[in-house]
Amino acid sequence: MSVHTKSAIGIDIGSRMTKIVRICGGTVTDAEMFDTGHNPLVELSAVMRGLNGDIVVATGYGRKLVQAPFSCGAVTEIKACARGARHLCPDCDSVIDIGGQDTKAIELGKNGGFGRFEMNDRCAAGTGRFLEVMASALGYTIENFGEEALSADMPVHVNSMCTVFAESEVVSLIMRGEDRRRIALGLHMATVRRVAAMASRITVGGRILFAGGVANNPGIGALLRDELSCELVVPERPEFVVALGAALIGLQGV
Repeated sequence: MSVHTKSAIGIDIGSRMTKIVRICGGTVTDAEMFDTGHNPLVELSAVMRGLNGDIVVATGYGRKLVQAPFSCGAVTEIKACARGARHLCPDCDSVIDIGGQDTKAIELGKNGGFGRFEMNDRCAAGTGRFLEVMASALGYTIENFGEEALSADMPVHVNSMCTVFAESEVVSLIMRGEDRRRIALGLHMATVRRVAAMASRITVGGRILFAGGVANNPGIGALLRDELSCELVVPERPEFVVALGAALIGLQGV
């Protein structure tokens, strides 16, 4: 069976969300996403019963959890992210992926490979979870958090990037009567500066693919584009880039 006719399923089990992509004949036929929760195998089994794939490849934090139950291969997130990014944006030079609890900057190599990469430390500062907690503290939804930040006329400086301490600082700023939108802008700018500092340790620039659920936040995208002085490409479904990459690797053989 050629790669043009067989199908493959990529499973990206992240700390916050699990994403599943099925491709067949070079076309994405299915894309599913659900909360990873404490036992993702139950919902994953239900989703997989409705999908047929000649090969299954898992990636993400939970990739080893699903290898035996689904008899699948496994690859690192870095490898899967690079493969998915290269497929979606063949002329991109690098990729920045901000997920639920980690951030990655990866140099893209030729033919879907990768070069140097950087990841955040174990702290979740500046990740999707950090932004969720800050949006809730300010009374915003995660969907409108970025737009509210961009509507501010100036930022309020936020000192802490630790999720716990930053939430306390945000509450204190609200009690002092600071404008919520200005606080939101300050949080977005602090997040972008942190990501840019990490990305600066490798070669990023030119065209960068922005992957991960945080890429849906227009505030982070706009500020990151300015901070890095680059062309930032956001795919239609940025949260599925890594799962797509796993499926593509499956088609070619893990």
